[in-house]
Amino acid sequence: MIDIEDAARLVDEAAVKATAIHQLTTVDAFSVHDAYRIQRMSIDRRVQRGERRIGIKLGFTSRAKMMQMGVSDLIWGWLTDAMLEDDGGNVSLGRFIHPRVEPEVCFLTRRTIDRPLTALEAKDYLEAVAPAMEIIDSRYQDFRFTLEDVVADNCSSAGLVVGNWAQNFDGLGNAGVIMRVDGMDVQIGSTAAILGHPVRAVVEASRLASESETALPAGSLIMAGAATSAHPLVPGSHVQVLVSGVGEVDITTCV
Repeated sequence: MIDIEDAARLVDEAAVKATAIHQLTTVDAFSVHDAYRIQRMSIDRRVQRGERRIGIKLGFTSRAKMMQMGVSDLIWGWLTDAMLEDDGGNVSLGRFIHPRVEPEVCFLTRRTIDRPLTALEAKDYLEAVAPAMEIIDSRYQDFRFTLEDVVADNCSSAGLVVGNWAQNFDGLGNAGVIMRVDGMDVQIGSTAAILGHPVRAVVEASRLASESETALPAGSLIMAGAATSAHPLVPGSHVQVLVSGVGEVDITTCV
């Protein structure tokens, strides 16, 4: 039986030291429920060091990704203030192991979400939406993991960049998404890849948070999930994400 506290320490230290570890499941089998306990305890360690929870991220919002992983539900992890990078700023890759970037949209809540919401209710709980990037960085060797491993590892979430806020929710259903690296298009997609409509991610976030007896305070961020595949990050690159009708966000990577 896995030691929850020890597993949380291993995952947390791997993130702090930017050093890959073996999959936890190669040593002890454990359930998804236990994986979320490990995740929460590892985030608690960050909070004890002074970080602050600012929202959540969703994973497996693509049906194709669900099928690939052999699962039938989304996964989710925590966002903290230490994970935020500046829009237009420089991002040092030295604190990551094997970072990749995904284009997303991020929602800002205006009301506390403390119960499952319907699709009709979701927009009433939102203040704004912004183009965003998520930096993912599995703490496991070779970026390989099982479902239980990735959940325990905060669903690979390592950083996020959020652009300017807008109130344009109506055009989100099938907005074009382009990710450019050094001026070249490397990923092209649509927000429809996020559960058919990104606002559905808010509905799912409310359900998942409620199931874990967690409330999302007003002013929380909800990263809705990837609109395209992830792209590897290397030093010295300019990365830009454009979401049609919403805006753009960019970073420059350094060592």
